[in-house]
Amino acid sequence: MMGRCVFAGALVFAPLLARAQTWKPEKPVEIIIGTSPGGPQDRQGRLLQRIFQERKLFEQPASVVNKPGGGGAIGLAYMAQRKGDGHLMQIVAQSLISNHISGRSKLNYTDFTPLATIAVEYVALVTRADSPIRDAREFVDRLRKDPAALSVAIGTTVGNATHSSYAHAMKSAGVDIRRLRSVAFNSGSEGMTAVMGGHVDAAAGSVSTVLSQVRAGKLRVLAIGAPRRWSGDLANVPTWRELGIDSANDLWRGLAGPPGMSPAQIAFWESNISQALQDAQWRKYLEQNLMINAYRNSADTLKLWQSEYAEVKSLFEVMGLAK
Repeated sequence: MMGRCVFAGALVFAPLLARAQTWKPEKPVEIIIGTSPGGPQDRQGRLLQRIFQERKLFEQPASVVNKPGGGGAIGLAYMAQRKGDGHLMQIVAQSLISNHISGRSKLNYTDFTPLATIAVEYVALVTRADSPIRDAREFVDRLRKDPAALSVAIGTTVGNATHSSYAHAMKSAGVDIRRLRSVAFNSGSEGMTAVMGGHVDAAAGSVSTVLSQVRAGKLRVLAIGAPRRWSGDLANVPTWRELGIDSANDLWRGLAGPPGMSPAQIAFWESNISQALQDAQWRKYLEQNLMINAYRNSADTLKLWQSEYAEVKSLFEVMGLAK
């Protein structure tokens, strides 16, 4: 009897649910990028925009809007003003979480709608190809003696994902991470330019950011914060763990929407984002940039953010960055 009642109720509810899930964009879609053009987030956003359009996943046009500054904070502040608007999303990374912990922004991950996790990569420590620093052991030894001995570019803002990954490795190596000389730039690619120009001694950057200059012979990779030895162009690069330093950190990329998005809007974007990530262009991009296809839906992305918040807060307390 109970089973028949539940089934009958489901029949009544099904048309309502179907209507609730028929939301689709009614105006142009914006893909917000919180960095300058040219960095990995920008490239990922533009590729998604192209796939959305080419596969005609929805009728409205989509455009990429760069709003650099504050490690994505300016873009997030813009998006926070559009409560319940399903027509925009932002490529996000750890700064979505770390900006709140450091006090850089009053906005927290809880102020936005998780849509998806789209990829994972790792952070590499690089120097210019002709640097007198020969390997990661020498680099770490110098910082153990004097944590301020070397300047390191860390991307877009103090406390971002590349900075955290680098600091975690140095902490695990016994370096006083409160005294590290970390230099922020508007994008990861600007940091690489600074290394090649001799303005900083090294850089911590995502593999996708450093790879082109590594292939061009302009940068040398000292170590990578991956859980295992990588492949392709980085096959000869040791992980921190191989060097006796217990550090490995995912550098995830995701998509967040404005606060208060409806279940129908979330369902629409989950479906269309997952389809876009199956496209051959996206798979090729990941392969070329040594990234991992790590799709998570909205609910699982929220769980990732929650666990990441606790981990980053613990690290920032040691770094003296938690407010």
